[in-house]
Amino acid sequence: MSSRTIIITGASSGFGAMSARALVDAGHRVFGGMRDIEGRNKQAAADFEGYAPNAVSLEMDVSDQHSVDAAVERVLREAGRIDVVVHNAGHMTLGPVEAFTVEQIAAVYDTNVLSTQRVNRAVLPHLRGQGDGLLVWVGSSSARGGTPPYLGPYFAAKAAEDALAVSIAAEVARFGIDTTIVVPGSFTTGTNHYAHAGHPEDTAVVESYQERYAGVMDDLLGKQARLSPDDADPQEVAREIVRVVDLPRGRRPFRVYIDPAQDGAEEVFRMGDRVRREFYRTVGYEDLLGPGA
Repeated sequence: MSSRTIIITGASSGFGAMSARALVDAGHRVFGGMRDIEGRNKQAAADFEGYAPNAVSLEMDVSDQHSVDAAVERVLREAGRIDVVVHNAGHMTLGPVEAFTVEQIAAVYDTNVLSTQRVNRAVLPHLRGQGDGLLVWVGSSSARGGTPPYLGPYFAAKAAEDALAVSIAAEVARFGIDTTIVVPGSFTTGTNHYAHAGHPEDTAVVESYQERYAGVMDDLLGKQARLSPDDADPQEVAREIVRVVDLPRGRRPFRVYIDPAQDGAEEVFRMGDRVRREFYRTVGYEDLLGPGA
């Protein structure tokens, strides 16, 4: 297995930080994308840079195309090529959907969905030109599995991200670019997803919902946490990403599941992917499925 050059977005914490270090440990050169590495993420950037010689902190604000373009140009300048992109950047929300402003929901979509488009527009010309590459999308079981209330904007954004990933997979297959969608379940401990979640700005609407749904959100989150076994380890997501990256081209799975709570998403995804395969075969474009589909 040869060392690969990897960009991972959202590498300052959570699955991103875990995966970046695991990929470094596997011998790859990893550019960990973070925004504001001289400010709010200064310590996270320093910690990653100090982790190993093949760990590089990369200034990348995925909400800004100029920042993304500059980051990709830096990687190409320093490494000469890019082999893998891990779309990991994301942001969770907690609260009744009605209480989020339109602008807030747009921002959730920007972080979870539009960010991937900015990165792809910067990196895909290079991957297409070299006829090789891997896109790893860190999705969520929430796009298809059990979907408790009060997480709607995040769930909707992850479903949109998944739809983009599925379409782009077929569109880049003939360029020799593999796609893997990683589907983590609801890890309620070991990451900062819930602690860093966004909350709705319209507090008056929140209070109205509290009259009928008092305590529901905390109760549901607690019950969701109890669905997972005590040994549920979010590091397993990082290990799966390393495994996929290390597989030869053409042998990578289209999806991998890490869902200790078993919320039903895998069953629904497998049915959807089967329908997708049957459709492409029926219309005579089976080659667009890629070897791992």
